Order: sequence, then structure tokens, then C-alpha cells
Amino acid sequence: MVTTLTSREFNQDTSGAKKAASQGPVFITDRGRPAHVLLTIEEYLRLSGGQMSLAQALAEANADFDFDPPRMDGGIFKPVDLD
Repeated sequence: MVTTLTSREFNQDTSGAKKAASQGPVFITDRGRPAHVLLTIEEYLRLSGGQMSLAQALAEANADFDFDPPRMDGGIFKPVDLD
């Protein structure tokens, strides 16, 4: 189901727009022309091939994951092996 809202309607009922987005894309118009599309993150990931950048993942409000990179022994500089 596709929903179309004016910018004013969107600003006055953002919660309603988010609920509508769970049923399908929400087109937001400026002066009668489509200007933006509101999608759920699941739909966006499906359309974009399922890829999310690290920056996008960290920007998620409910992001909850552990990041514990291994320590490098001997520092980051290693001798060059020219053999």
C-alpha cells in the first residue's frame, strides 16, 4: 500500500507517517510534487541489497553490539620482508 502525504501533513503527524511506512512506502510531496520517500529500515535494506555501512550501523539508536578488536603484538610497524 502506497501513502502520499503533503509536507504539512507529514510535519503534523510524523507518528502516523511512520505507521503508514510499515504498510508500504510513504511519498511526501512539496508543492504537489513527490520530494521524499519514507521507508522502514527493513524495506530500505531489501531495496539497497542489504548493505549497511559501519557509520549507518553506529547511527542506529538501538545499536547494541560488542566491538573488541584483537591487540597487535609489537606495534603497528613491521620490518619489510624483501625476500
